[in-house]
Amino acid sequence: MARIIFVLCCLVALLDPTSASAWGYQGHKVVGSVADRLLKPTAKQQVRDILGENLDLRRVAPWLDCVRSVVRHDDGTFHYEVNPDHLEYEVPCTPFNSAQERARLIDYAKRNWFTCSYKPDGFERGCQNTFHYENVPIQRGGFDRKLHPLGTEDNDLVAALGAAIAVLSDRPIPATFPFSIKDKREALFLLAHLVGDLHQPLHVGVVYLDADGNRVDPEATSGIDPATATNGGNAIQDQNVNLHHEWDDIPTDIGEASTQELRDDAKNVAPTPGPPQDWPAIWASESILVAREAFKDLTFKRIEPPPRVQWTVVFADRAAHASYLGAMDAIKRGQLAKGGARLAEILNTIWP
Repeated sequence: MARIIFVLCCLVALLDPTSASAWGYQGHKVVGSVADRLLKPTAKQQVRDILGENLDLRRVAPWLDCVRSVVRHDDGTFHYEVNPDHLEYEVPCTPFNSAQERARLIDYAKRNWFTCSYKPDGFERGCQNTFHYENVPIQRGGFDRKLHPLGTEDNDLVAALGAAIAVLSDRPIPATFPFSIKDKREALFLLAHLVGDLHQPLHVGVVYLDADGNRVDPEATSGIDPATATNGGNAIQDQNVNLHHEWDDIPTDIGEASTQELRDDAKNVAPTPGPPQDWPAIWASESILVAREAFKDLTFKRIEPPPRVQWTVVFADRAAHASYLGAMDAIKRGQLAKGGARLAEILNTIWP
């Protein structure tokens, strides 16, 4: 039964952005690598004290996706299960394959499993999967949980980042946030990953489409109709490629570490105003605007009816498609640099 549950979780990951990982592990490593190079001496020492000599932000940034291999069995027990058919999933998780680190992964998943309800397919999949994303309609001009709550939750990406920042800053997690973060090491794991998630635009801004492929604003109607939800682009195909995963892939010339170009761009990222606890919402507002660019001028048509709703992007010709891919590449590079700059900015501010 556990094996069946694991396979179902993998299928959900393909169809639902709430369980999709931003950037893939390479992108998360790049964001962490940029930040590693921008840390000031005090912050660098604090990170070393928390993580140890053998780990850095680049290596730990994929940690939160490794949690996905923790499976809850019918008897209520939790186990870390390697998928023998996809051993490549374990590549970024090798720093955490000791008994002690596997126990931490299991403990974290167990503590954050029922703090909220997450049932994308009718089965409880664990609240910790909701920490990676927002579902804000791209028609919004920014992130505002009070004025525009549709697509936001107290267990979402912005809230999770706020909880991690609170723990690292020796402040209590707000009572309305359903997060269990054991210590600063765990908080640093979350922070390194979630800052990357926040800068992948399709993890924040979402397009909703009707049966004819026209854009829908849920706040202007009666709320979110599941038939219009594109699930962060997971329900949209681009030339038979999942649009969300197309945005997750980073430019191949970057690799798994920061480049000089990215570091130079990161150094030019403007400081964020206000206190650190306000920064996740500020950055989410920016990512919503970037998501608008990601969907700009795209037209769609439906290719699958409910309940498995699917759309495809329609391009006028190959040149139009090539132009879109070029714009995507430029946006990705900018967002990776910003993600690294902001991860370092948080830590340099907490530990000046």
